[in-house]
Amino acid sequence: MTSTAAVPAPARATSGTAPGRLRLRSYLGYGAGDAANNLAFSMTSMFLLVYYTDVVGISAAAAGTLFLVVRVWDAFADMYAGRVVDRTMTRWGKFRPFFLFGSLPLLLLSVATFTVPGGLGGTGKLVYAYVTYAALGLAYSLVNIPYGSLASAMTQASDERARLAGFRMMGTAATILLLAFVVTPQIKNAENLQQSLTMTTLLFAVIGFGLYMILFGTSRETVQRDVAKVSLRQSLGTLRGNRPLLMLCASAVAFLTGMFTLQTLQLYYARDVMGDADYFIVLTLVSTGAMFVVSPLVPRLVRRFGKRGSYVGSGVVAVVASIGIALAPPSVPAVAIGFFTLYGVGLAAVNVLMFALEADTVEYGEWRSGVRTEGTTYAVFSFTRKVGQAVGGAAAAYGLGLVGYVGLADAQAPATLDGIRYVAGFVPAVFITVGVLIMLVYPLTEKVHAQMVAEVAKRRAARATTEAGA
Repeated sequence: MTSTAAVPAPARATSGTAPGRLRLRSYLGYGAGDAANNLAFSMTSMFLLVYYTDVVGISAAAAGTLFLVVRVWDAFADMYAGRVVDRTMTRWGKFRPFFLFGSLPLLLLSVATFTVPGGLGGTGKLVYAYVTYAALGLAYSLVNIPYGSLASAMTQASDERARLAGFRMMGTAATILLLAFVVTPQIKNAENLQQSLTMTTLLFAVIGFGLYMILFGTSRETVQRDVAKVSLRQSLGTLRGNRPLLMLCASAVAFLTGMFTLQTLQLYYARDVMGDADYFIVLTLVSTGAMFVVSPLVPRLVRRFGKRGSYVGSGVVAVVASIGIALAPPSVPAVAIGFFTLYGVGLAAVNVLMFALEADTVEYGEWRSGVRTEGTTYAVFSFTRKVGQAVGGAAAAYGLGLVGYVGLADAQAPATLDGIRYVAGFVPAVFITVGVLIMLVYPLTEKVHAQMVAEVAKRRAARATTEAGA
């Protein structure tokens, strides 16, 4: 039977309503964790489609179906991982053991995903792609769900959570830039692209494992919990009626659908629409580099406008930029580069705020049920993000097929080039608009969150007094 006695945090626990400020090493370690995550995740989201279509020889339509099926599988893998996390409690804490034992299998599966054997036939290649990509998704869930859940256990202060999310996004941005500069030249120039990608992913496995160990060594769980190992019934109880989480998830689905449509097509946009694969590095630099500028400013935005107001405003910026990307004339690359920069600004802010908002919904669930379920709450959030990623990646692949893209062709038809531009811009604009509209009525403000945290602390204190008297 699961104990309901108050369980102190594994290390540096505090009894106040909000643990003290985190040290710089905690921020840097947390950022290193997502840098490691994205050596597998962003590698696939940025380059797996072009690898499948232009190296392995899988058709765009077949790749689109593969992306949709496997990413929906990933979403359910997140739910499984959330339950595993909620049932876990060790001497290292609830989340950190997954970095220690799950990171290396994840990174090695990334190598396998980008190493489709050349001797396989068409069906064999497709089967191999499904198996390795699905296994990669499961391994990623078993590392990423604990990683995302960790932030809500490190602190309950809104500005501290915003800083953690900011460092997380800077870790993501650093890896995306690394991938752009290291992998893009291989796609353009390498004579043996398969061999170079295998060697590159092996190198990333070594680097990634080191980053995960930094995360393991610098992170601590400080927020007090009343139940160590959470039952399925308790997990479902915290989710029931968690309206802020459901609204955030709905917005995340819409936002991620748009975001991953553009991210998946960005290489095609640079190489085919703008006429030079080198522009991919430029577009990635300006859109992703914006995260380094915007992320440190998000806590200030939160203090001034709140998380909801900052989210809505940043989403509007991303919508305007997406429309600009669709309409930018290919003959004037500077226009597209400018809109990608603006898109990066809106994208960075929304992503930081999204993770900070998710951490707040954990307290909402605890306030309603009396049980903290970081793993399941983050798993539900990540589930919906994976759905958005699945739909966005599939929309990009299907869009390529719809506009007549031909893999391995020397040149694409003019109508195809216009079609790539419109899919890359207008589809994100529509979906991000939906995400913004949902958040206009999001109920969990900073004031409401602070009141809930204080009320939970009072309940805990009253219960401790009663138990002491008994």
